[in-house]
Amino acid sequence: MADRAVTFYRWKDMPLETVSPLLDRRLVTGDRMMLAHVYLKKGCIVPTHQHENEQLTYILEGALHFWIGEHGEQELTVRAGEVLHIPSMVWHKAEALEDTLDVDIFDPPRADWLAKTDDYLRK
Repeated sequence: MADRAVTFYRWKDMPLETVSPLLDRRLVTGDRMMLAHVYLKKGCIVPTHQHENEQLTYILEGALHFWIGEHGEQELTVRAGEVLHIPSMVWHKAEALEDTLDVDIFDPPRADWLAKTDDYLRK
């Protein structure tokens, strides 16, 4: 088996991407997964969307209110110390109830985030 290199990251050294006036993020991407620090200012709306990627959202600071389903059939609030699992292709929307830092984990990595074609976020 060939040696594979490991990579070390420090969040404060990672580039901060401003996606919109209310949303910034930092990304770490491996071959089969992506880890993101997402910084949402109070009132930031992540519009209803779905993606092939399985997602884990872990709130470090603040709170996000989620609407699950194409028409928001289920609502819940995820706060610091809590985790939400969103399976592949499940419609969801979120609003930051306060300034929030969330850690998102995606499998596979979000190709639209890497290519900056995530227009639904860039408003």
